[in-house]
Amino acid sequence: MRKFVIVFFILAFPFINSSRAQVMAAKPQRITIYSSNLHCWECKELLDKYLVEENNQNWQNGMLSKSYNLLSGEIKVQFLPDRVSIDEIRTAINNAGFDADSTKAEPTVYLKLPPSCKLISEGGGPKKGRPCHLQPM
Repeated sequence: MRKFVIVFFILAFPFINSSRAQVMAAKPQRITIYSSNLHCWECKELLDKYLVEENNQNWQNGMLSKSYNLLSGEIKVQFLPDRVSIDEIRTAINNAGFDADSTKAEPTVYLKLPPSCKLISEGGGPKKGRPCHLQPM
């Protein structure tokens, strides 16, 4: 019986160790992405809808949470790196029509965005006297 227990632990140890390594690899990470044309509530709603769809369809719910700062154009994302990569998140933001750090938005989708979601240098963004970073009532 003693030999059986010893042999069992010798054979089972690599599997126990590998499952522990997989649990450790799935530790959530956080990233902050800056977008130069994310500054209004409508932009946030469009991007959020796209990211939720990507998360459900392609990333096995690897994006755990996201928050937006519309005044600075920040997107803070918490994600599982074994399910989705930082580059995939940036690409999804680009595919929704928004810049992500140094990567540019997909041009055909960007042209379809509402005027308030376009770059300020191209006449987009909030209009004078009408802040758009607050949720409409």
